[in-house]
Amino acid sequence: RDAIQTAKQASPGKTKVIYLSPQGRKLDQKGVEELATNENLLLICGRYEGVDERIIQSEVDEEWSIGDFVMTGGELPAMTLIDSVSRFIPGVLGDFASAEEDSFANGLLDCPHYTRPEVLDDKDVPSVLKSGNHKDIRRWRLKQSLGRTWLRRPELLENLALTDEQEQLLAEFIKEQRS
Repeated sequence: RDAIQTAKQASPGKTKVIYLSPQGRKLDQKGVEELATNENLLLICGRYEGVDERIIQSEVDEEWSIGDFVMTGGELPAMTLIDSVSRFIPGVLGDFASAEEDSFANGLLDCPHYTRPEVLDDKDVPSVLKSGNHKDIRRWRLKQSLGRTWLRRPELLENLALTDEQEQLLAEFIKEQRS
């Protein structure tokens, strides 16, 4: 308790105390974005049997989990939370917009990315990405994002209200996959 109080007093402004626990709310992109709005976060990591329940009840504001499994301690979950939340702090990423375009930012998995060289293992970068047509590139990326989500994490689509354009692009992707 003394360590928590000392850390809170040393932090300027309001501090939210988070306990990393498999019993907490499961961390997802929405939760990361919520946590990023806090001025200060103080993370508590338990070992073996965790933290005394009385301390949790009196000092902890929220419990968070990184998944439905148990680890030897809360240090790695804390590092995961720190890394994901820090992406929303201006200046951490070279281009803040990239955090808004990554997987889960819009409820979908990210589209495939390509770098140089243009041909790798006899496979070309998709021609649309080299076309310079930003409208076509945007549509291609959205279609691939929808398709990748449908293939790998279809449950994510169940919670989304797709636009007409998204429904059309997903239908095109599915048709292409089945032919």
